[in-house]
Amino acid sequence: MYLQKDETSQIQKVGPKTNEQLEGLYDRLDLTKRRQGKMKTADILEITRSSFQSQEPQEENELVNSFLQKLLNMNYRARYTVIKHTKKEGKEDGANYSPDIHPMDVQMAVYHWADGFLKQMMVTKLSQCQYALPLLVPDPFTQQIEFPLWTFRQINKSWKMKNSNNEIISQTQPVYKTETPMVAFFRFGSVSSSKSQLMNSLINEKHNTFFHRNCSGGSRTRLLMDGVVEIAWYCPGKKTDAFDDCVAFCNLHGDAGENEKQYDILTSMASVNVLFLPDFGQKNHYKCLVRSLFRSPQPLLCLLTDNNCDKTELGNGKFIIGLLDKNQSDISNQIRETIRESLTKQKKSFKLEDVAEHTGIRVDEDDPECQRGKQAADQIMGLLRGKDPSTVKETILPCQGKLWHDWCKMNKELHHLQGENLEEDKSTKQMIMRDIREKQVTKGLSEFMRKCIEIMKSQRDNEKNYFLRWMMNLLNDFTSENFGLEHILREFGQIYESWSSVKKIKEGLQFDFCSLPRLAAEMMISGFPMELMDGDASHIPLTWVTAVLDELVKKLGDQKLFVLSILGIQSSGKSTMLNAMFGLQFAVSAGRCTRGAFMQLIKVSEEMKTELKFNYILVVDTEGLRAQELVGRSTTHRDNEMATFVVGLGNMTLINIFGENLSEMQDILQIVVQAFLRMKMVRLNPSCMFVHQNVSDITAGEKNMEGRRRLQDKLDNVTELAAIEEVCDAEGFSDVIAFDIQNDVKYFAQVWEGSPPMAPPDPNYCENILELKETILTHSYNIAKMGYNNSCIQQLVDCIKTR
Repeated sequence: MYLQKDETSQIQKVGPKTNEQLEGLYDRLDLTKRRQGKMKTADILEITRSSFQSQEPQEENELVNSFLQKLLNMNYRARYTVIKHTKKEGKEDGANYSPDIHPMDVQMAVYHWADGFLKQMMVTKLSQCQYALPLLVPDPFTQQIEFPLWTFRQINKSWKMKNSNNEIISQTQPVYKTETPMVAFFRFGSVSSSKSQLMNSLINEKHNTFFHRNCSGGSRTRLLMDGVVEIAWYCPGKKTDAFDDCVAFCNLHGDAGENEKQYDILTSMASVNVLFLPDFGQKNHYKCLVRSLFRSPQPLLCLLTDNNCDKTELGNGKFIIGLLDKNQSDISNQIRETIRESLTKQKKSFKLEDVAEHTGIRVDEDDPECQRGKQAADQIMGLLRGKDPSTVKETILPCQGKLWHDWCKMNKELHHLQGENLEEDKSTKQMIMRDIREKQVTKGLSEFMRKCIEIMKSQRDNEKNYFLRWMMNLLNDFTSENFGLEHILREFGQIYESWSSVKKIKEGLQFDFCSLPRLAAEMMISGFPMELMDGDASHIPLTWVTAVLDELVKKLGDQKLFVLSILGIQSSGKSTMLNAMFGLQFAVSAGRCTRGAFMQLIKVSEEMKTELKFNYILVVDTEGLRAQELVGRSTTHRDNEMATFVVGLGNMTLINIFGENLSEMQDILQIVVQAFLRMKMVRLNPSCMFVHQNVSDITAGEKNMEGRRRLQDKLDNVTELAAIEEVCDAEGFSDVIAFDIQNDVKYFAQVWEGSPPMAPPDPNYCENILELKETILTHSYNIAKMGYNNSCIQQLVDCIKTR
């Protein structure tokens, strides 16, 4: 029996969107002015007035910027940003009434207008928010279907599974090469139940992985989602999880009968198909498609939205379940269990990269610049084919190995000479250091490095960016340990330092080593982090860093900088906080703790330069104090060096504390205070803020007041101890640095809203991040207002030299 459907509870069926409708949407979002070029990552990361203001958008032309800023901050509420309209009284048929812009139209409009790198960043951030990601995307004007494989290249997923010995093991893999079963969901015709909402209940009951009609801002007026296929991964993390292994879930939006290509791709690759259908009545226009599903070898769940029949097995892995008037929780459990049983019998697996093999679709990685970047990276990585990843660094990156570590050791000894024959000892050490540099030059350029340099010198900006990101991906494929793009740049530095050293005594060197700082400076301008302190040797390659910053001055001018640095114990969330604050991409994956220090430039917009009095923020991310890999050895000296360097470098230093247990931070606080004392002694005046991360019940005002009081007491106590060690006069922390215990201490919520790996970031954490960002920029504004100059790049060079 075909039952009457509630017309208000279903998505309105609309035909192909007209160009006029699409142009109208883009006009309302203020996107048409960008016709001359795609939106770029650099435009979005730029510090503008709106990038650190928390108020909700008031006009439609503010929706895009609000969405992007929240997304960069990893705030999943980005997807619920809407402007509500009301019909004007007295206007017949709501003539002056504009329907609300659907939240997913905002997301997809930005997606369509973004270039390849911004799309990749958007999708990476959507993944961090535990949202479904665009897998097959029709062009809104031509309906050409694109598979955006490039956008998935930076995404890793972690989960737990049982191995062949029935042991629970942890897995972390890039999603583009992960092989998992895939469950495909689609509908024929209009249905009275929300397919996306039911999928959410199967994947994560506490979070809307897929946007559905009952989400905030949901409406029947969406323009850009019909025909889009989205994908999400279920990643188990505990014994009670519904699935034992990672499972991909794909959702085809709109009527599958009108999106045949997407439907064909999904049904050919799925391990289990799930079909939403009103009923098997006479008015069903999709009988042939339904029959083909029942004949296919894959298991099928046919969910009848207008029928209340019990679960019925038809044989050969085919089931019918009625949804009408059923309890949502019960039906979700029943469907989840049916899928789970079907997957145990169906061993077919899905791999994201294989989607590209289907004909009739466009793959974004086929774009000429991306292809040229990939071909260049493949050419270089071909030199490593067949080599042992554990030993390859010694042969292709010889300058940064034992020779560099020996040079660093000798250099440190040179600056701490002791004994009676100081001049003789100094001369001997300098001779050994010169000999090491000679040996580095003798090593010459490996074929790997020669090719890298040649390619980077010959490429234009976009092609070079694609090349570098392909190198990052391919190096991670080659080995996930001790080898990444940062090591290639470190080799650049050692080649430059050694050849610069011997240039004075050897003429006629055949290699243009002077081009290397220019290449590194161009990378910094393009948004890549650059290693400032070598984490393996615990040393700053001063000649190299100076040369790179000199090249920045040549390219940008001697711009004013606000240097923001960070200190804290290892794995306390420093890099995650900086990434969320500024939309950066410092490495945060498991097992990839920051080593040494990295710096990244963020441009300040023209409108903000006049207020802030600086042109760029230089963000310095540092390795954690109390490094786990150094357990068993004293880390105090290394931690002291790092703290002194970072505090001296920054206009402001964030002191990151995990939790509220200050007793565990006693030695770290003393290291920090000693660093500030040293700055005071050389007449530098940096500032600092303390951030307590992972604090529960952060809204409790009295609790926070007590926490601040205890921190002030602890800081005063360690100041007395540090003053004795540094032989200077200071009784309290306020004698060392201007510090406001009320405004310069922040309490942060836990990063995750629930238990990883399926939990999204807590929106309260994201709001704490935004508040901290506002405070930092207010500090910088006050510094400018009081007439204190921020560092310029050349002053930064001088500062590094004195450290």
